[in-house]
Amino acid sequence: MGRTDPPSATSQLLELYRAMRLVREAEERLGALFADGEIPGFIHLSIGQEAVSVGVAAALQQHDTLASNHRGHGHAIAKGLDLDRFFLEILGKRDGYCRGRGGSMHVADMTVGMLGANGIVGAGLPIAVGSALAHKLRRTGHIAVVFFGDGAMAEGVLHESLNLAQLWTLPVLFVCENNGWSEFTEAARQLATDPQRMAAAYSMRALQVDGNDVVAVAAAARMAVAQIRAGEGPCLLECKTRRVRGHYEGDAQKYRDAGDIATALRNDPLVRCEVQAIAAGAPQETIDAIKAEIADRVDAAVATARSGAPPAPVDAFADVYSPTHELPS
Repeated sequence: MGRTDPPSATSQLLELYRAMRLVREAEERLGALFADGEIPGFIHLSIGQEAVSVGVAAALQQHDTLASNHRGHGHAIAKGLDLDRFFLEILGKRDGYCRGRGGSMHVADMTVGMLGANGIVGAGLPIAVGSALAHKLRRTGHIAVVFFGDGAMAEGVLHESLNLAQLWTLPVLFVCENNGWSEFTEAARQLATDPQRMAAAYSMRALQVDGNDVVAVAAAARMAVAQIRAGEGPCLLECKTRRVRGHYEGDAQKYRDAGDIATALRNDPLVRCEVQAIAAGAPQETIDAIKAEIADRVDAAVATARSGAPPAPVDAFADVYSPTHELPS
């Protein structure tokens, strides 16, 4: 028989580190591919914010649903999307998740509960609320999660979503990745309140956590998710983090003080987790092996994507309208 004792703190740290390393390696490779002209359109990277996506995903089950946003690569990978099909989609290939038609901001996979990324700020909020309502009516025992940035805090749809979720006691976790910037404007200059006070206005439970500490994020997410599953209604989890890259890849960030970027780099969640793992007894050789393993895995996914077939023009017309069927005479 296999071991049945719970995993050690060290092994849990290493699993969190492995998941963050996968997100980081994938996004760094996406940045290089974009710079080389291999990715059509725009991409928005979440480098420096991996602890949020990985920490929250650690508290979820496969059939919990997740609505993402334009900076959603980490959410998708942490939720369990196949890496080959992920890269195939972003490189615009036919065997990608959306046949190469969606790209970076429209990756979805219902088999793991990924409702999709979204190019419209705040648009994932009502999608997650609708999914939570479906979970409640069907008594699935699952929950819905939505990630949104501080830029979405000024969107009216957030107020509507918080209100309905609280009124109907829906099983939904609102995750605010408060990275300090709304596109090119500091968050403090475009919002007169903050996530905690906004949740309080709707009598909703709210938590705030260091979004660059993956252990803290995972612990807060597990607590919030347990309460939601117990029928205690929605919760807002604010993860305080800092954006490293620009709003979009290629953004020169001339509007931003260099010291702000340096501060974000010093607070790297992967470095912090590595230090925690070593302090808990993990050998440096194990961490180095994880880095090599993940690099090889991403190399293989990129190679698969590069060799993938281009999209078929006829696929551009698919899934636009519902299939029609003749009514019986």
